Amino acid sequence: MFRTVLTILASLLVAQCVSASWQTGKPNDPEIQALCQKIQTKIEAWRSKARFPGVCVGFVLADGRSAGVASGHTDIEKEVALKTTDRLLAGSVGKMFVAAALLQLMEEGKIRLDDPVSNWIGKETWFDRLPNSKNMTVRSLLNHTAGVPEYFEQKGFVEALRADADKEWTPFGRLSFVLDAKPPFPVGEGWSYSDTHYILAGMVFEKASGKPLFEEIDRRLLKPLQLTGIIASDRRVIPRLANGVCGPMNPLGFKGNTLEAGKLMTNPQVEWAGGGLATTPLDLAVWAKSLFEGKVLRGETLREMLTGVGGIGGEKPGKSAKYGLGVMIRDTAQGTTYGHGGWFPGYRTEVVYFPDRKNAIAVQFNTDDGKAIGRNLMTYVEEMAQTITSMEK
Repeated sequence: MFRTVLTILASLLVAQCVSASWQTGKPNDPEIQALCQKIQTKIEAWRSKARFPGVCVGFVLADGRSAGVASGHTDIEKEVALKTTDRLLAGSVGKMFVAAALLQLMEEGKIRLDDPVSNWIGKETWFDRLPNSKNMTVRSLLNHTAGVPEYFEQKGFVEALRADADKEWTPFGRLSFVLDAKPPFPVGEGWSYSDTHYILAGMVFEKASGKPLFEEIDRRLLKPLQLTGIIASDRRVIPRLANGVCGPMNPLGFKGNTLEAGKLMTNPQVEWAGGGLATTPLDLAVWAKSLFEGKVLRGETLREMLTGVGGIGGEKPGKSAKYGLGVMIRDTAQGTTYGHGGWFPGYRTEVVYFPDRKNAIAVQFNTDDGKAIGRNLMTYVEEMAQTITSMEK
């Protein structure tokens, strides 16, 4: 319940605030309108202190009511406003969807988490040249304990990416950069975040299901939850994609606007199972609440997903954090949280579910410039959570 005084704000027009079509209650809920107004004020204050072009916030409350709020521009020069219906590239947030799809295959008896990866793709001529190929399991791919290096950090990748903006990448094309590389640690004896793990997981999914990964993500996850704001980022022209801005420290060497005449500067299909989605923050928040409240996976499967690793040597997920199966598990001032962050040139994303409050929040920026954003994305999410909490009894 919200404080009665909030109804005073109901008459205010909330710029860029839209409610989800599936929400319960009245379409013009005065309490949600009041909350949107407060969030609008908050994110305008963010922009006044930082230098990012735009930001979108999506949230879902414990009772299912939801909304999105946007501030700033998708095109600064032309002063085109960023809208809540615009999509942004979500980067590694897509790993949550890949892991959930694989776990559904497990529920169907088509795969086991402790299956050797070789059971599924071991006949590929290059498989034995992968680091730790003989011992990696499906589970070790999903929780980043397989010890396979990051393919896009290897010598020659950036040059190959920038040489052909329209290139259609194959799984082998990505994996070729890590063949014969030295593993950072034996399987299960360290933790190292790597998109390469999820490229392999995507291949395992397609072998086990016999169907294309993102077609199945759409059929299994997006359509049942009516997440029409989320689509595969597998082409240079993506409907309703907001322009992003690459910062000067972009590791792939991109600078400036991500879109020219509506076309991305490179083919985002390169990301595939490492991320691979364009999203709205509202639909991301709906996804997180649905996933972590048991609407996607069975209870025992969700518990497997939320069994995290950390502090096992080598690189760690971070202070007070663990990594489950496609999920970052973090301790915050608002309690334990489940979610994931994402980066793609020109875009930053964070989506978080707060189980104690049963709230979900997603924040997306249309820049990857850390100095322009000014703070860690989780601090923005936590500030949003505090704003929501302060307006609840």
